[in-house]
Amino acid sequence: MRRPWNLNDTCIYSLATYHNEQVNMNICTYVIPISMKPKWYAIAIYNNTKSLQNMQNSQYCVLQYLQVSQYNLVNHLGKKTGVNYNKHAFLQKRNLIEKWNGLDVLKNTGALVLLKKVNAQQTGDHVLFTFEMVKYASFSDELLTNQVLIDKKIIRA
Repeated sequence: MRRPWNLNDTCIYSLATYHNEQVNMNICTYVIPISMKPKWYAIAIYNNTKSLQNMQNSQYCVLQYLQVSQYNLVNHLGKKTGVNYNKHAFLQKRNLIEKWNGLDVLKNTGALVLLKKVNAQQTGDHVLFTFEMVKYASFSDELLTNQVLIDKKIIRA
Protein backbone atom coordinates (compact mmCIF):
# COMPACT_ATOMS: atom_id res chain seq x y z
CA MET A 1 0.00 0.00 0.00
CA ARG A 2 1.27 3.47 -0.85
CA ARG A 3 2.21 6.01 1.74
CA PRO A 4 -0.63 8.56 2.13
CA TRP A 5 1.42 11.44 0.64
CA ASN A 6 2.06 9.32 -2.48
CA LEU A 7 -1.56 8.29 -3.04
CA ASN A 8 -2.24 11.21 -5.37
CA ASP A 9 -0.29 11.23 -8.59
CA THR A 10 0.91 14.79 -8.10
CA CYS A 11 3.22 16.87 -10.25
CA ILE A 12 6.91 17.08 -9.51
CA TYR A 13 8.29 20.60 -9.45
CA SER A 14 11.65 22.28 -9.25
CA LEU A 15 11.80 25.53 -7.34
CA ALA A 16 14.40 27.97 -8.67
CA THR A 17 15.54 30.35 -5.93
CA TYR A 18 17.85 33.31 -6.39
CA HIS A 19 20.28 35.30 -4.24
CA ASN A 20 23.27 37.47 -5.21
CA GLU A 21 23.01 36.56 -8.91
CA GLN A 22 23.14 32.85 -7.98
CA VAL A 23 20.40 30.32 -8.64
CA ASN A 24 19.68 27.06 -6.87
CA MET A 25 17.10 24.51 -7.94
CA ASN A 26 15.54 21.82 -5.82
CA ILE A 27 12.76 19.27 -6.15
CA CYS A 28 9.44 20.20 -4.55
CA THR A 29 6.45 17.98 -4.02
CA TYR A 30 4.83 19.96 -1.22
CA VAL A 31 3.22 22.52 -3.55
CA ILE A 32 -0.42 23.54 -3.80
CA PRO A 33 -2.39 26.42 -5.29
CA ILE A 34 -4.38 27.95 -2.42
CA SER A 35 -6.28 30.89 -3.93
CA MET A 36 -7.80 31.73 -7.30
CA LYS A 37 -8.02 35.55 -7.02
CA PRO A 38 -5.35 36.50 -6.49
CA LYS A 39 -3.59 33.27 -7.50
CA TRP A 40 -1.52 32.13 -4.51
CA TYR A 41 0.62 29.05 -3.94
CA ALA A 42 1.82 27.37 -0.75
CA ILE A 43 5.24 25.73 -0.99
CA ALA A 44 7.13 23.97 1.80
CA ILE A 45 10.93 24.21 1.64
CA TYR A 46 13.09 21.83 3.64
CA ASN A 47 15.17 23.23 6.52
CA ASN A 48 18.95 23.70 6.21
CA THR A 49 18.95 23.91 2.41
CA LYS A 50 20.33 26.36 -0.11
CA SER A 51 16.78 26.92 -1.40
CA LEU A 52 15.66 27.98 2.06
CA GLN A 53 18.68 30.27 2.48
CA ASN A 54 17.92 31.87 -0.87
CA MET A 55 14.20 32.35 -0.11
CA GLN A 56 14.98 33.94 3.23
CA ASN A 57 17.02 36.55 1.35
CA SER A 58 14.86 37.08 -1.73
CA GLN A 59 11.34 38.09 -2.67
CA TYR A 60 11.01 36.05 -5.89
CA CYS A 61 11.34 32.48 -7.12
CA VAL A 62 10.21 30.45 -10.11
CA LEU A 63 8.13 27.31 -9.76
CA GLN A 64 9.03 24.95 -12.61
CA TYR A 65 6.65 22.17 -13.60
CA LEU A 66 8.92 19.36 -14.77
CA GLN A 67 8.16 17.32 -17.87
CA VAL A 68 8.30 13.51 -17.95
CA SER A 69 11.57 13.65 -19.91
CA GLN A 70 13.21 15.47 -16.97
CA TYR A 71 12.88 12.56 -14.51
CA ASN A 72 16.66 12.09 -14.58
CA LEU A 73 17.14 15.53 -12.94
CA VAL A 74 15.46 14.44 -9.71
CA ASN A 75 18.58 12.79 -8.27
CA HIS A 76 20.71 15.86 -9.02
CA LEU A 77 18.23 18.54 -7.94
CA GLY A 78 16.49 16.71 -5.12
CA LYS A 79 18.89 14.24 -3.58
CA LYS A 80 21.87 16.59 -3.35
CA THR A 81 22.08 19.79 -1.37
CA GLY A 82 22.97 23.08 -3.01
CA VAL A 83 24.96 23.89 0.13
CA ASN A 84 27.65 21.38 -0.98
CA TYR A 85 26.87 20.87 -4.68
CA ASN A 86 26.66 23.54 -7.39
CA LYS A 87 23.49 22.51 -9.19
CA HIS A 88 23.63 25.55 -11.47
CA ALA A 89 27.09 24.56 -12.74
CA PHE A 90 25.85 20.99 -13.34
CA LEU A 91 22.88 22.28 -15.34
CA GLN A 92 24.91 24.84 -17.31
CA LYS A 93 27.52 22.24 -18.26
CA ARG A 94 24.72 20.16 -19.80
CA ASN A 95 23.13 23.19 -21.53
CA LEU A 96 19.89 22.80 -19.54
CA ILE A 97 19.47 26.48 -18.54
CA GLU A 98 17.76 29.33 -20.36
CA LYS A 99 16.56 32.82 -19.43
CA TRP A 100 12.90 33.58 -18.69
CA ASN A 101 12.00 37.08 -17.52
CA GLY A 102 15.68 37.70 -16.91
CA LEU A 103 16.02 34.67 -14.60
CA ASP A 104 17.81 31.36 -15.12
CA VAL A 105 15.32 28.50 -15.43
CA LEU A 106 15.36 24.95 -16.76
CA LYS A 107 14.86 24.45 -20.48
CA ASN A 108 11.90 22.37 -21.68
CA THR A 109 9.69 22.58 -18.60
CA GLY A 110 5.95 22.03 -18.76
CA ALA A 111 5.24 25.42 -17.20
CA LEU A 112 6.90 28.26 -15.30
CA VAL A 113 5.35 30.41 -12.57
CA LEU A 114 7.05 33.54 -11.26
CA LEU A 115 6.15 33.91 -7.58
CA LYS A 116 6.49 36.75 -5.07
CA LYS A 117 6.93 35.82 -1.41
CA VAL A 118 4.08 36.87 0.89
CA ASN A 119 5.06 35.21 4.17
CA ALA A 120 6.78 32.23 5.79
CA GLN A 121 6.13 30.03 8.81
CA GLN A 122 8.22 27.27 10.37
CA THR A 123 6.29 23.98 10.09
CA GLY A 124 8.16 20.94 11.36
CA ASP A 125 11.15 20.13 9.16
CA HIS A 126 10.01 22.57 6.44
CA VAL A 127 9.27 26.28 6.21
CA LEU A 128 5.88 26.93 4.64
CA PHE A 129 5.93 29.89 2.27
CA THR A 130 2.96 31.55 0.67
CA PHE A 131 3.49 33.26 -2.66
CA GLU A 132 1.45 35.40 -5.01
CA MET A 133 1.70 34.55 -8.70
CA VAL A 134 3.23 37.37 -10.75
CA LYS A 135 3.44 35.76 -14.19
CA TYR A 136 3.23 32.34 -15.79
CA ALA A 137 3.83 30.46 -19.03
CA SER A 138 2.58 27.01 -20.03
CA PHE A 139 4.40 24.89 -22.60
CA SER A 140 3.33 21.24 -22.28
CA ASP A 141 0.98 18.95 -20.37
CA GLU A 142 3.39 15.98 -20.37
CA LEU A 143 4.21 16.53 -16.70
CA LEU A 144 6.45 14.51 -14.43
CA THR A 145 4.45 12.87 -11.62
CA ASN A 146 4.97 10.67 -8.58
CA GLN A 147 3.92 7.63 -10.60
CA VAL A 148 6.69 8.16 -13.15
CA LEU A 149 9.24 8.41 -10.32
CA ILE A 150 7.83 5.24 -8.73
CA ASP A 151 7.96 3.40 -12.08
CA LYS A 152 11.58 4.54 -12.60
CA LYS A 153 12.39 3.41 -9.03
CA ILE A 154 13.53 6.91 -8.04
CA ILE A 155 11.06 7.02 -5.13
CA ARG A 156 9.28 4.26 -3.22
CA ALA A 157 5.52 3.96 -3.18
